[in-house]
Amino acid sequence: MKYCWSGGESTRDFAEVLRLGSAPDGGLYYIEDIPDLSDLLIRDDLPLSPDSSQYNAFAAEILERLLPGDVPGDSWQEILDRAYDFSPVLRPFGSDYLLELFHGPSCAFKDFGARFLAAFLQADCERRGEKLLILTATSGDTGSAVGQAFAGSTSVEVIILFPKGRISRLQEKQLTTIGGNVHAIEVTGSFDDCQRMVKESFADSRLRSDLNLSSANSINLGRLLPQMLYYLYSSAAVTSVSGEPPLFCVPSGNFGNLTAGVMGYKAGMPVAGFIAATNRNDVVPAYLHGGEFKPRASVETISNAMDVGNPSNFPRLLHLLGDDYHTVCTQVSGYSLSDDRTREIMKEYSERMNYLLCPHTAVGLAAAEQHRDAQRIPDSVPCITLGTAHPAKFPEVVEEATGRIPEPPSQLARVVDLPGHADSMGPDSRELAAWLRERGS
Repeated sequence: MKYCWSGGESTRDFAEVLRLGSAPDGGLYYIEDIPDLSDLLIRDDLPLSPDSSQYNAFAAEILERLLPGDVPGDSWQEILDRAYDFSPVLRPFGSDYLLELFHGPSCAFKDFGARFLAAFLQADCERRGEKLLILTATSGDTGSAVGQAFAGSTSVEVIILFPKGRISRLQEKQLTTIGGNVHAIEVTGSFDDCQRMVKESFADSRLRSDLNLSSANSINLGRLLPQMLYYLYSSAAVTSVSGEPPLFCVPSGNFGNLTAGVMGYKAGMPVAGFIAATNRNDVVPAYLHGGEFKPRASVETISNAMDVGNPSNFPRLLHLLGDDYHTVCTQVSGYSLSDDRTREIMKEYSERMNYLLCPHTAVGLAAAEQHRDAQRIPDSVPCITLGTAHPAKFPEVVEEATGRIPEPPSQLARVVDLPGHADSMGPDSRELAAWLRERGS
């Protein structure tokens, strides 16, 4: 594949794109050409609940077509087996499905992108004899997924910025208790401040070069490409069962996950359309309804990982759809849900189906229901809503909405009583640069 950026020439070097994380000007890399994979997606051999070996075999077949000469090890199968001992699970709810993406180490969908990126970059660093410094911002789930993916690496050091007091207690525990080569910084501000500080660090060419900076946020295409794989798998599996291409409903904050889905669409994936589900941070639904993109300060909600007022990946999504408003609206519908409606859905699923939802997944299911009613979508068209995180990551919110406390899986239970550590700073890129240089000296 070919990758471009706004200020320079295109490249076909996938490893370079992942190592740099962002383009040389601190902006985004865009994919110029995605091969047609449609012939690999017409099949009837994909179980709805694959084990990791089944999922990895499918993913390796896709990557061998997409990136035949770019694997840093012996094979894509080797990279995938290093990354994943877990897999996505399609749970039927009537004629629709919930795609559970929270069975990995950090109990969030970010594990799919983070662990692929870690497996790739560690293999690449070992091959090149180099070291990297990963600088990333988190609104809740990215931090723990990235931190755990790179934990113990001798080739990669990780710095994670998170907004003080604006992620759940358990999310904070997950990213501040890793230690070793993984360091956490709490920023007095919002996620947008953390994200701005990371972007401004990458725009500082001298800082970037001196410290060999890279990113593990979804600005890095190495996060989005592996997320595209679970769209391809679930679309093929559900289409073979239902006979109809599915809708995808995506709980959205920074819009990397939805962008990964649109990448799948561009590769020939059977799909009936996409639904962007947001909380009150609704700049993308507002764009879809009015044609004007107006970033603004984020507001706090109970679905905190989606509290993003200036989503970094939205320009990528527009680029994939030809920067054409009509085309975007043809493929993507947008809905914004209140906290009250989110709680209602969480309570409804708890009482009617004995199933606990995280607040982000609840936003997605509410938007899917609203879209089906508004557009009169027949039941014969299945909708796959992405289940983005385990409910036990948000015990206070779940208990408030349902009266039930979710049982934490072992990977969450083990961090509850561990002591955490984070350095603190204000929302100032100069302070961050000084901290990074002092640490690197």
